[in-house]
Parts: sequence; structure tokens; C-alpha cells
Amino acid sequence: MASHRKSRPTGTRVAGIRTPALATAALTSVALLSQTANATPSDDRPTLEEVEKKVDDLYRQAGSATEKYNAAKEKTTKQRKKVDTLLDDVAQRTQKLNDAREELGSFASAQYRTGASVPETATLLLADSPQDYFDQNQLMNRLTGRQKTAVDDYVTQQSETMKKRREATESLETLTDSQKDLKTAKSTVQKKLATARELLSELTAEEKARLAAIEKKKQQEAARKAAELAKQQAAQEEAERERREEAARQQESGSGSSGTSDGAGSSDSGSSTPGTSTGTKAEKAIAFARAQIGKPYVWGATGPGSYDCSGLTQAAWKAAGVTLPRVTYDQVNAGTTVSVSQAQPGDLVFFYDDISHVGLYIGDGMMIHAPKPGAYVREESIFYDGESSIHSVVRPA
Repeated sequence: MASHRKSRPTGTRVAGIRTPALATAALTSVALLSQTANATPSDDRPTLEEVEKKVDDLYRQAGSATEKYNAAKEKTTKQRKKVDTLLDDVAQRTQKLNDAREELGSFASAQYRTGASVPETATLLLADSPQDYFDQNQLMNRLTGRQKTAVDDYVTQQSETMKKRREATESLETLTDSQKDLKTAKSTVQKKLATARELLSELTAEEKARLAAIEKKKQQEAARKAAELAKQQAAQEEAERERREEAARQQESGSGSSGTSDGAGSSDSGSSTPGTSTGTKAEKAIAFARAQIGKPYVWGATGPGSYDCSGLTQAAWKAAGVTLPRVTYDQVNAGTTVSVSQAQPGDLVFFYDDISHVGLYIGDGMMIHAPKPGAYVREESIFYDGESSIHSVVRPA
């Protein structure tokens, strides 16, 4: 009898008809595998904005490390001078100690020839601490006045020489620590800069063009902010000029003719002299800084062929006869702090919370500064990295 059962079809049954869940999983796996096969390494690359931020952060960190390097270098230089001075002092005191020892030796020889107090004198010369030995009354009574002076001088020279030797040893240890800090700071700067260069080198030509466009947009915004500040400062100056003129008119109307002449003359002289002096120094500092435009930024450099940021401001004010500290952390305390709106040419503009950058204000929202490695001394808006990056403004003189 023929079977009513349908024959099994040849070939492979589609599993998804019987098990929809397995079919979905299989299709998903195929899709994922397809995506993986078509993926390229560029999918994992950071965006251009991320690269820009990373590079900017690295340059800032390098700037901060540069100031630490400068501080360590300055400390090392001072410590080396101190050590050299102490070692010279120790050498001189050692010679005096030897002279005192020779004089005591002559007394010992004389006593030996006369046969008096040989054991005591020999013990004295061999003792580590002569003062302890000479505290014994029996020997002190035998010493003549000249001998007593010689012993006192020997003990004093020995004590002072040992003290200076300890100071020299401690200073050498401090110098070693400073040199280690210097080496660490230098290594940090080099690593940050190397990483930044590596990131930039991996950009394509198109990405570099886009990065340049982003930078140009930032510069345009910075220039706009500088123009706003220049307009604000010009309005303040105009208001101040009108106030002075009004005060002068009131003084003229309330004073006699002779009194007016004398009063005005003394008032002008008293108010203009300090401003003129400060203005002259600021002009000299700005003139020096302007002459450095185009020279390369080199971390740790103080001129004359290259500068870092604080090296430039220090050299500029030095040309005006004003001595500034070497690093930004100290320069920020070397004058009177004023608001950004009150900034005057010659003022120092500091940036970032860690005070790792500084520029010389030249007016109209602009400054001259040594920006970063790979760049050159240039004029730029003080808003070059945004208004929030400005830490403070300080007037050195």
C-alpha cells in the first residue's frame, strides 16, 4: 500500500523556518562580520577636534614643564655658586687649621727637648677633641699665655672648619636634588613635545587644511575680542580726559589768576612725572620685545637668538632697567595686579590656572609673546586662547 507520507526534499532545510530565533542570531552575526570586514583602521582615529585639543593641551603642559625647568635651572645655578663659595671657605679654614696645628707642634717639640709634659702634649696632638682634653686643670695650669692662645685658636678653627664642611656637604646634596629636578623637568618637556609632533605628523593634508581653517577662525574671534577691548579702553581714556578737563576748569574758576598758574603748574608736574617715568620704561620694554619678533621659541631660552615666554618678558623689562624674576610663577608677583580693562602697554598678561604663560601687553588688546615650540615671537591678541585663559594682568613698574 502506498504511503501518504510526503517524501523528504533533497538538499538542506532552511533552519530559520523551524527556529526564527536562531535565524535572527545568524543574520546578526553575518551583519557584524560584514561590518568588521569592511571596517578600516581610520574608524578608530580621533576626530580633528580631538587632535587639536590634545595638541593644545600637550603644548600647555610643555609650557608648564618649561617653567618648572627654568625654576630648577635657576635654583641649580644659585646652589652651585653657594657650594663653590663654601668649598673655598673650607679650603681657607683648613689652611688656618693647619697653621694652628703647626704652632701647637712647635710647642710640643720644645717641651720634648726640655723633657717636660711629653705625654700630655703627645696626647693633645693625637686627641680627636682637644677641647675635652684641655679642660683638665692640671694641664691648663702648665700652659703659658701664648700656648693657651694657640690652643684656643686651634680649637676654634677646628670647630668652624667642621661646621663649614657640614654646610658644604648639605649644599652638595641640595644641588644634587636640584639637578635631578632639572633632569626630570627637561625630560617631561621633551616627551610632551614629541607626542604633540607625532599627533600632528599623522594628519592628512586635508586634515591639516581643516585644522588651519579652525585656527584661523579662532584668530578672527580673538581679534574681534581685542578690538572690543581697545574700544572699551579708548572710551575709558576719553572719559578720564574729560574728567580732568572738567576738574581743571573748576580749579580755574575757583582760584585767583596767580594762584591758578602756580597751582596748575605744580599739579601738572606732580601728576605727570611718575606716569612719564613708567611710560618711558614701558616703551623701552615694548621696543625691545618688538625687535625680537620673528625669533624662534625655544624652551628654557633667554635670548638673544631665541626665547621662551618668561625669558622674553624678563629680557624686555631688563632693557628698560627693571629686573624681573626668571619664571612666570615669580613674575606674577613682581608688580601690581590690575584688571584686563585697565591694562596698559608694558603690563604682563598671564595665562592659565597654573600661570604657565606670559606675554607683554602693547595696547589695543594685543601683546607680544613667544607662543610655543615651533612658533616665533609675534604680536597676537591676548584672547588668542579665549578670554577664560587669561589669569591676570600685572604692572611691573
